[in-house]
Amino acid sequence: MLNKPHAQVVLFQFIKDVAIDWDASVYLEAEPGEYITIDRKEKNGEHWFIGNSNGELERNSEIDLSFLDGSKTYLARIYRDAKYADYKTNPQSYTIESKEVTKQTTLQIKTVAAGGYAISIEPVN
Repeated sequence: MLNKPHAQVVLFQFIKDVAIDWDASVYLEAEPGEYITIDRKEKNGEHWFIGNSNGELERNSEIDLSFLDGSKTYLARIYRDAKYADYKTNPQSYTIESKEVTKQTTLQIKTVAAGGYAISIEPVN
């Protein structure tokens, strides 16, 4: 995990990057009252944003990236709950990681109770 002052700057980068207009919105997974994961593609661009909000139970999210262009490699920046995150006792425990992904990638992301994650996906130049 990053030290707190630097981590907060990096964490807010996702919010700064999120587009305000969309070409597409896709619901990747959802269970009413339990969790939801939405994917959006920026208007006139190739940048995708995934957001998840989790309910009362810890769960594993499985995100199929088959919506990506098959001829490209992408960089995914994943902002997620850390191993010991807890909404009551450790609410600011998160981790940020980057990895290359393609259309064939399926991401496995653990979410804690009342947690969630955000993913920014953009083509690698």
